[in-house]
Amino acid sequence: MTTADISDANADPAELAKFSELAHRWWDTESEFKPLHQINPLRLDWIDQQASLAGKRVLDVGCGGGILADSMARRGATVTGIDLATKALRVAQLHALEARTPAIEYREISAEALAAEQPASFDVITCMEMLEHVPDPASVVSACATMVKPGGWVFFSTINRNAKAFAFAIVGAEYVLGLVPRGTHEYARLLRPSELAGFCRAAGLDQAASRGLSYNPLTQRYALNGDTSVNYMISTRKASDVQ
Repeated sequence: MTTADISDANADPAELAKFSELAHRWWDTESEFKPLHQINPLRLDWIDQQASLAGKRVLDVGCGGGILADSMARRGATVTGIDLATKALRVAQLHALEARTPAIEYREISAEALAAEQPASFDVITCMEMLEHVPDPASVVSACATMVKPGGWVFFSTINRNAKAFAFAIVGAEYVLGLVPRGTHEYARLLRPSELAGFCRAAGLDQAASRGLSYNPLTQRYALNGDTSVNYMISTRKASDVQ
């Protein structure tokens, strides 16, 4: 994909470059991506409990190096991962080859472009830690709603926009604890749950559940809970054609 293609897509070249520079460290569990490796079992189980991944056709939007996509394939899903960060995508492809991950493919394409190509094609769609990095998150939500089959599931995760989230997810995680690189998140791009819920309703997705994600710096462990004031996930469903 050329620079011109990226500028036409719903993507920020600076954000893509940020993750591309770190691409070679994506599967290093002690690298900047350690938090993603640590939270992956939690979010994978939460998704699987609701959508039952085995035998499903699944799309991971903004898949990065493929941490979640790979684990969903190992739960028995046929997975497609898409991203516009070229280097991260190449790392995902290489890992899939080396690890012999079953039933997985990666494509360098935007959610909007794939929606035009494959509407109503996926049983489950995940879009995790991605909406806060694009210029128009509502467009991504709409594309996901277009691509999911009637009755299918769409999962999102992002970070709330409030004083507590700024203190914990930006100041704490980036500058104090060093859990993620400085500059990973821009406060103005964070999304309140009400805003994300509004995007989902407008796209024809009904919210089913939500969960918060917390980190204990003493035990260095993450946990799911009912507190969505900082990191949170939501599950949504597209109405079935059968009434």
